[in-house]
Amino acid sequence: MAPTVDAIPPLRNGRRGRPRQRPDKLHADKAYDARARRRKCRARGIRPRIARRGIERSDRLGRHRWVVERSHAWFNRARRLPVRYERRADIYEAFTLLQASLITLRQIRRFC
Repeated sequence: MAPTVDAIPPLRNGRRGRPRQRPDKLHADKAYDARARRRKCRARGIRPRIARRGIERSDRLGRHRWVVERSHAWFNRARRLPVRYERRADIYEAFTLLQASLITLRQIRRFC
C-alpha cells in the first residue's frame, strides 16, 4: 500500500500556493486492516479510514466508494468490456470510449 500512496501526484484544488503532495484521508476496506499500514499512513500525514475486522462494518465505507463501483457497473453493461475479446488495444479502447459516450449521453438525457 505504501508505494501506491507515494505514487499519488500532487493534488490541485484551485487555491494559490504549493499543491498538497498527499491527500488528507485514505479510505480502505477490511483487507487493508493492519497496525503497520495505519502507522505508515499517519507517518505520511494521512488520516487512515480503514474498516476494522470483526468490529466495524464496511458498508459505512460504501458511502464514499459507491460512485466508483457504480461507474464500473455502467461500463460492465457493455458485454465486450468486462471480458476482453479483442487482441488489439486500439479496438478495445474504441469500445471503451463508445461506452463512455453512451453513459454520458444517458446522464445528459436524465438531467436535461
